[in-house]
Amino acid sequence: MPKAGIIYNDIKPTACRVATELKDQLINAGWQVCLTTGVGGILGYSDCERPVCHTPIEHLVPAGFDSEMAFAVVLGGDGTVLAGFRQLAPSGVPLLTVNTGHMGFLTETYVNQLPQAMEKVMAGEYEIEERTMLSIRLFQEDTLLWEALCLNEMVIHREPLTSMCHFEVKIGRHSPVDIAADGVIVSTPTGSTAYALSANGPVITPGIPVLQLVPICPHSLASRALVFANTEPVTIFPATPNRLVMVVDGNAACYVLPENRVRVEKSQYPARFIRLQQPEFFRILREKLGWGLPHIAKPTSVELP
Repeated sequence: MPKAGIIYNDIKPTACRVATELKDQLINAGWQVCLTTGVGGILGYSDCERPVCHTPIEHLVPAGFDSEMAFAVVLGGDGTVLAGFRQLAPSGVPLLTVNTGHMGFLTETYVNQLPQAMEKVMAGEYEIEERTMLSIRLFQEDTLLWEALCLNEMVIHREPLTSMCHFEVKIGRHSPVDIAADGVIVSTPTGSTAYALSANGPVITPGIPVLQLVPICPHSLASRALVFANTEPVTIFPATPNRLVMVVDGNAACYVLPENRVRVEKSQYPARFIRLQQPEFFRILREKLGWGLPHIAKPTSVELP
């Protein structure tokens, strides 16, 4: 009996309803179904009183979501998609992402198109697009304190009411550099249209094997976004006496203390997207972010009343 999975946002009534309907549809078609929520992809928060508080990356995979699963369906918005990949990337299960939210930048189809999409997926009529994920690890000397998988970006920033920070950043074998800023972002190409875009980073098409480093509100005209090969690991040392906050995909978070270091590198686990048609990244940029829309000509003359 073939097996499929469903991950849904349990705080959205539409996602809950569709998850139940889809489960019944798959069971009636002879499929074994595993059901879980996106909550399992929301990682724990570290605590200064209890800093060793992480969940190992591979332990986030829900029960039953293994290599025998043909595919899984994610029902929600972009946040649920990010949580879903943190849960399933280690198992290699490809995901069909269905938008029940607002922006839906990472989703492949919509709820009203789900019946037709499921016909194609159950028949195996789809392609798989692999996207880079990041492995984020927080260390104190050689002790691993916290870790996470990341599809969009990792951000280290100052806490409210504290001053600007200094970060010593080492990329691969290159000499470390000092960045004075409110924070730094390390982003994948997928995340280049998320927080990194808001911080004036470039948009990077998904197939390019690079990462980018983007300072947040830097205190220097020389500190600008840097794009580099994704084979280069990044190590960040907080050169500041204040504790910092690290946020992964806008979801999981932990404190970074002055004696800590953060290591960011390309994960061995890619995000595997189910694509029902050839991916067209520029179309998504145009539809979701308005990129490349034609300018409307202004009138040559205006008659005053």
